[in-house]
Amino acid sequence: MLFYCIFLPANHAALAQGKTAADLANGLSTTVVTLPNWLDGNGKPVNQTLDALETLTNANHQGLDPADYHTAALWGQFTRLADGETLTPLEQQALNAQLTSSLEKYLNDLRNGRVDPHEVHQKFKPRPQPVFDARAYIAEAFQQNRVREALREARPQVPMYDALVNAMAQYRLLAQHPAWSTPLPMPQGKKLEPGQPYTALETLTSRLIALGDLPIETQAPHEYDKTLETGVRAFQLRHGLETDGIIGPATLRQLNVSPEQRYEQMTLTLERLRWTPLQSHRRMIVVNVPEFVLRAYETDQQGNIDLKLRMKVIVGRALDTSTPVFDEDMRFIEFSPYWNVPPSIARGETIPRLKRDPAYFNRQGFEFVKSDGSVSSQLSEANLQAVLNGQARIRQRPGPLNALGDIKFIFPNNTNIFLHHTPAPQLFERSRRDFSHGCIRVEEPVSLAQFVLENDPAWTRERIEQAMQAGKSQTIRLNEPIPVVLAYGTVIIREGKVYFYDDLYGHDASLSKALKKKR
Repeated sequence: MLFYCIFLPANHAALAQGKTAADLANGLSTTVVTLPNWLDGNGKPVNQTLDALETLTNANHQGLDPADYHTAALWGQFTRLADGETLTPLEQQALNAQLTSSLEKYLNDLRNGRVDPHEVHQKFKPRPQPVFDARAYIAEAFQQNRVREALREARPQVPMYDALVNAMAQYRLLAQHPAWSTPLPMPQGKKLEPGQPYTALETLTSRLIALGDLPIETQAPHEYDKTLETGVRAFQLRHGLETDGIIGPATLRQLNVSPEQRYEQMTLTLERLRWTPLQSHRRMIVVNVPEFVLRAYETDQQGNIDLKLRMKVIVGRALDTSTPVFDEDMRFIEFSPYWNVPPSIARGETIPRLKRDPAYFNRQGFEFVKSDGSVSSQLSEANLQAVLNGQARIRQRPGPLNALGDIKFIFPNNTNIFLHHTPAPQLFERSRRDFSHGCIRVEEPVSLAQFVLENDPAWTRERIEQAMQAGKSQTIRLNEPIPVVLAYGTVIIREGKVYFYDDLYGHDASLSKALKKKR
């Protein structure tokens, strides 16, 4: 299933003068069009006015706020006109302009989002995008008497977008469900395991049924049994938790998140979908940081998207070395790489460790590289001081203990972030995987290298593995750069199920705050 990093071209029905809505959405129409008149000759609302107002009223279905488009005031004014109130021609003109302006804002928010992503830690590069003329789009749809359809068709044509909208509708209904009338209490002993009693078994059962983690016919047991444990495991899997079937503090915290909070989480995800970089290549790599997952895609000439790879990743620590969110093109692979210890790590970790344990220097295969390019394998106070003074750096030679593992995938960027293997693969078994200094460790480096080098038949799997194990650094340039998107989505729809992940770096909280400031 494709994550949220790819926009596809719209495909709308033909409108006036041979133009399609997609033509207008892509800025291909230069025809001057007449703006809609939402009132008839008697000053009464025409039928399409109701279509427009209902769309604005249901803006929350798209993760938008009807209040941003003055929906209540517009409804009131047009309702009074339908009931017999009259306006002067100038007042009618002003009301027409107000509704058209609200629809324009709605369409621009729907397609482009309401917040500049750079304000909330999303450093995506500006890419050429088709111009969307919202006013012409509305006018042309009005002329063809298909305002309702055109407004629906204008939504982002992004994989997962419609699935999220549908999931939001389900969670809006859950907001009134009695299973959330009171929070689940902490179990006695701060964890609940099979065979133990629990005072809220009926509420827990009802909640898991409502969320789709238990069959609808499930009856509340007298104690926490295997049936409920199965439902809890399903819930844990969908919320990025250890799937042990035990209700401890982390699982209880997720169980007590209300449907309204989940709905808000999904609206933030929709906002992010509107910013995602356009697909500029046939192939793409996407890392969803909160999910700790990398996906690789291919798109054929018909626009069909094929998921080629999915693997676990390890990302930067939430407290101090978070992985940034941006997009760049992968251009190089380095086999058996050197690891140049970043100055901050050298000062804060490596040098203090070397002073406590000098043997660590040789065990790890470290060496000093001076500013003139000369290399020293001698651990000395002078060399350490040169590193502290910025006159040398520490690097780790290729080998089994190298922090980058045996391969490095390079997409040049100003934060020095890259993908690489790791000598500690056991960490991939954890459910929460933020352990790195910011770079991204990949679970299946050989498979990723095969995908990246797919168009170069000289690089067979056997040759890739040999280069990784050679112990001698070798860097190759890719024949064709591959876009890499480091994305941040705390909600994913996969195989019809909704998966929620922790707001690892607080980006959802920042986005929510930024959206509230816009109002």
